[in-house]
Amino acid sequence: MELDELRQMTAPDLRVKEREAREEIFRLRLKLRTNQLDNHAGYRRARRELALIMTLLGEKKRGETATEKKAG
Repeated sequence: MELDELRQMTAPDLRVKEREAREEIFRLRLKLRTNQLDNHAGYRRARRELALIMTLLGEKKRGETATEKKAG
């Protein structure tokens, strides 16, 4: 997915994408270990996408915390 698309998603939507990315990584890792994976770049792409999603979730969490502190 594109960065702009991910940034526009809400935190619950990003959590769903995170779970999907983790499942995909699991399947790709299993194929990698059993020598059934033809395209190793897909595994690397999936790991990078998960890292990006986790980074955006952290940013959103910190943003919510900062907003709560200002209001309180």
